[in-house]
Amino acid sequence: MGDEHHMSALSEPFVPPRPSKLWSVAALARTLRQGDGDLLSLLPGNAFRMDIGTLGYSRRSIFLLNDPALVRQVLSDDGTTFPKSDLMVNALEPLIGGSIFVTDGATWRRQRAMIDPAFSHMRLSLAFESMHAAVQDRLAWLDRMARQETPFSLDLAMSHLTADVICRTVFSTSLDTGVAKDVFDDFVIFERDVAQVQIWRLIIDPAWTAVRQDDHVLAACARIRQHLGDLTDTHLNDETGQFNDIASAVIAARDSDTGAAFTRDELIDQLGVFFLAGHETSASALTWAFYILAVRPEICSRVRAEVRERAGDGPLGMDDVRNLPFVRSFFKEVLRLYPPITFMPRVADQPVALGRRKLRRGALVMIAPWTLHRHERHWPEPDRFDPERFLGGRERDVEPGTYIPFGQGPHTCIGAGFATVEAALIIASLVRDYDFEVVSTEAVRPVARLTTRPASEISVRVRRHRA
Repeated sequence: MGDEHHMSALSEPFVPPRPSKLWSVAALARTLRQGDGDLLSLLPGNAFRMDIGTLGYSRRSIFLLNDPALVRQVLSDDGTTFPKSDLMVNALEPLIGGSIFVTDGATWRRQRAMIDPAFSHMRLSLAFESMHAAVQDRLAWLDRMARQETPFSLDLAMSHLTADVICRTVFSTSLDTGVAKDVFDDFVIFERDVAQVQIWRLIIDPAWTAVRQDDHVLAACARIRQHLGDLTDTHLNDETGQFNDIASAVIAARDSDTGAAFTRDELIDQLGVFFLAGHETSASALTWAFYILAVRPEICSRVRAEVRERAGDGPLGMDDVRNLPFVRSFFKEVLRLYPPITFMPRVADQPVALGRRKLRRGALVMIAPWTLHRHERHWPEPDRFDPERFLGGRERDVEPGTYIPFGQGPHTCIGAGFATVEAALIIASLVRDYDFEVVSTEAVRPVARLTTRPASEISVRVRRHRA
């Protein structure tokens, strides 16, 4: 791969892996045949053309929204008409209780008002030091993998790295410590099994039907909460004020009306969200980013050239990371085609009109970044990977409301800035010195479980880049 060609355009249109677009009955048959609860395979071809429409037949009715105005209407709701879906709440409650990720209304507003200043207190410049330390450890590990020419799971490598970043920024401890490693291992169990969708239940069950999680999932959640509680206690019992991290900032947060702090259980809920959202969603996006960099050498070459031209070969600082326009555009396009949160489900809590449709109480309202980001009316060549969409003046051509990888409105992800800087640092640091090569024998297929992940782990090798 020659860096001298980095300024050339992509040699040919590149359409990365996606499910084929079938008509609705065929899509349902495919999903049932695969048996892995993948909601992406359930999407029919017309899901990428409709503004609002039903997804097949179900007892509760499932509506898909692709109209930016309707999406904004639902995501701006205060939880009175369109609260968060009972399916999502039911799945996540054993792990993160009544946290900001699953609450609505007054409870959500209280939590958000307390967490916003707590998170802003954790300045990106301070968090960057923890990110940088985690990346340096991962670079040392990559160097060993390169010398040994050992294949490894790209998915697992990205999960380890982003979990390490979160451990360091939330609790000031690296993933290598015993407790942090145990938390990571149980998250693997949770992510693999809790988000499996039982398609027949989705079709047949009425709204608000409670679904009990399997015992081993509940046990994994209990162990994670126990570990998070132990880590929280190190901060609650700290009399020296030695910590300056996310956990200490959330502990210090107070309700503006009552002056009350979060209880210990509430702290475990909220800090659990940082672990869940902070490492799993970033790991999902970075897995797809490095897969694309491995199979498209001309994109990798252009990323590397920009990093070396603008940042040189020394340590990457915050200013360097912010001065990488093509890296940022590349990552934005990854988030467009592989949004980590594939679906943002809401439920109609009362009969309501949505656009030209009338929804009955209990109808499931699916806002899907996956379909919105690939909609045939909103994006030219929607399935083509093209970082130029977000470079320079072309980003102004993106229709407002059609690109929502971090959500929209009051529920926009609180960690969007953190995730963007983290991704740019990781991509720039790893690509500057290493070439990735895919060695998986299975075809890569995206699925929607807890996040947008490959159906099977992607096996890769790394080699030190020789200029």
